[in-house]
Order: sequence, then structure tokens, then C-alpha cells
Amino acid sequence: MQIENVIAFAVEQEPAGLEVRINFGVFAGRDATSAELEELGKLLVAEAGEISIVGEERHEISEDAEVVLHQVRVSVAPDNVPDDRAARKEFCERLVTLAEIWARQCINERHAELTDI
Repeated sequence: MQIENVIAFAVEQEPAGLEVRINFGVFAGRDATSAELEELGKLLVAEAGEISIVGEERHEISEDAEVVLHQVRVSVAPDNVPDDRAARKEFCERLVTLAEIWARQCINERHAELTDI
């Protein structure tokens, strides 16, 4: 089977060593742009090594409600996350701080007005 020839397919997923989630849309009122995601990557790769960044429109759906979130997820491979508990906590805090700085800069530069939350 060639992946290019199918619309949907299942893959086994390797667990990430760490995932940082950024609730971008809640504060920005919009999706993160490709250029903004690239800037986030440049900021984090120096600290975390190889990373994966996904900008997504996430739909949380139940019988009673539907919520749409514009979220950014950063995955760090297990090999790049410290094993020591204290070092891991410090590493997480640094990444979250960098992600918050990035998000605030993006929001300050370009913010969509929120009409309905």
C-alpha cells in the first residue's frame, strides 16, 4: 500500500518523551501561521534538540456541545528529555516559558477580535 494513494490510514505512534500544548486560539482568536510555527521551532530546537510541532484545529464533540480549539502541540523525543526528575522538571519549565513568550509575541503582533467564546 502506498500512503499517497489512500485518504485515511492507521499508524502506530511512538510515545513522545514530552508534549507541550499551547492554547493559542483561546488567546489569539486565530490559528498560528506557518511562519509563527517555524519561529517557535527555531526557539525550541536550541533547547530541546529535534522536535515535532503541530498546529491544529481540534474539535471536542459530545451529544450536548461542540468546542473548537486552535492548539499548538510540541513533541520532544524521549531521548531528548532528561531522566532525572529535577532536571526533567526544569527542562519542562524552560520549554513552557519559551512557548509562552512565543505565544505572547504572536498575539501582540497580530490578534483577531474574539466574537464568541
